[in-house]
Amino acid sequence: MKNIITISREFGSGGRTIGKQVAQKLGIEFYDRDIITKVVEESGLTRKYVEHYGEFAPSADRFAYSFVGLDEDGSSPLTQLWKAREKVIRQFAQEKPCVIVGSCADYILRDREDCLRVFLYADDETKEERIREIYGKVGLKLKNQVQDMDKRRGLNYQYFTGQEWGKAQNYDLALNRGSLGIDKCVQLIVEAAEE
Repeated sequence: MKNIITISREFGSGGRTIGKQVAQKLGIEFYDRDIITKVVEESGLTRKYVEHYGEFAPSADRFAYSFVGLDEDGSSPLTQLWKAREKVIRQFAQEKPCVIVGSCADYILRDREDCLRVFLYADDETKEERIREIYGKVGLKLKNQVQDMDKRRGLNYQYFTGQEWGKAQNYDLALNRGSLGIDKCVQLIVEAAEE
């Protein structure tokens, strides 16, 4: 059995909802926004900073991290953020079986044999419909936001891990939430974790 399940996801693919349901079915802990709180405590950075740079690049531009300021010792707030996030995620995984959503957890826990790494994706229409349901946004602005968030999430992942976000080889299971639906994704993840 896999004790740890990490869920990486495209914006609007339902990763948080699926992660919660998987954790409930398996009777294990669920970590998502709790990571932000613990990283703030661990790093001393502001919650706003951790929320803004913890999952997303500063912009969707490929040069988003080109002008990151370094301190005299060669570190930066981003380095501080990464070290705190890495420590928090390892600590959560060590304490008890759990589902962890986002935060590059798949990469941070890549050496654990008891970790199932999942990536959730969906077509634009599915993601836009979900975001419309949750946030009430519509139109071209919504379409642009979906693309922007995914691009920024991918750049963030690449900056911190050196790997390509969403690339199938980086995960054990990649599921199309658009064609499978939430319930089927939950079922497949639970089955894979219990094998």
